[in-house]
Amino acid sequence: MAKVCAVVAIGKNRGLGYEGKLLWHIPDDLKRFKELTLGHPIIMGRKTFESILGYTGGKPLPRRTNIVVTRDADWKYEGVIVAPSLEEAIAKAKELDAEEIHIGGGAQIYEQAMPYIDKLYLTLIDDAKEADSFFPPYEKEFTKKVFEEAREWNGLKYTWVDLERV
Repeated sequence: MAKVCAVVAIGKNRGLGYEGKLLWHIPDDLKRFKELTLGHPIIMGRKTFESILGYTGGKPLPRRTNIVVTRDADWKYEGVIVAPSLEEAIAKAKELDAEEIHIGGGAQIYEQAMPYIDKLYLTLIDDAKEADSFFPPYEKEFTKKVFEEAREWNGLKYTWVDLERV
């Protein structure tokens, strides 16, 4: 049975983004996101997918099955699987990968996905910026720490923490 994972970078206030953009661009963290998700399906909301297109030159994330959740029945994008609900997206992803599937955001998708998530790959950034989207509370459900590594980039301290649901 595929493990449902979320890879997410959040600040001190669990801030995720502002006006459709990431709050931080940490090269090693973007590399970690790529390494963790490569070869696995990644589920995201339409707004998150559309914001990623700005970073990828208008293409879906390469070498991953991109599954976009949207209520817009007419929305389509070449090379992308569209699902009308998170539950349908997870079911499609599990048909494609028996090992691991990933939830890639945004805030509403993370919130809906919390009951399904088995593992969090967190980047906890020692900074707080103005945010308009936030990661839901997770601290009570994800208490088993399986990995932790303190890091720094250009004076910005952050920690990679992998947590599993107990």
